[in-house]
Amino acid sequence: METSTVNDIKILDIPKIKDVRGSLAVIENDAIPFAIKRVYYLFDVPSDSYRGGHAHKDLHQLLIAISGSFSVILKDSLGNEKTVTLKKPDVGLLIPNMIWREIEDFSSGAICLVIASDVYKEEDYIWDLEQFRS
Repeated sequence: METSTVNDIKILDIPKIKDVRGSLAVIENDAIPFAIKRVYYLFDVPSDSYRGGHAHKDLHQLLIAISGSFSVILKDSLGNEKTVTLKKPDVGLLIPNMIWREIEDFSSGAICLVIASDVYKEEDYIWDLEQFRS
């Protein structure tokens, strides 16, 4: 299993088309380094709630703040930590496998879109931070 560090996390600028009618953001398969197998979103999350709290053994994800904002706390198994605040619908956070993620500080009306490299598989999750670090 390949180990990633917080230095492998990337911020992606999502191509957008803007005119007097508004803006359109476009995500196509060549814009992200994995085939899209699953798409889901978090919404109606209370501002004091916490989501995530896990790492994935193999899965890669792209997170986008479609509306509002939230912070993503990222940790690697070496003890490094980074926090990224997402607040623009044309900016994505690319999270490789083996990175612990916690999502918090949801603004009112925030929507977190998640694009994943695989379907849901319980065996891909690491739910215990100490187990992840070892």
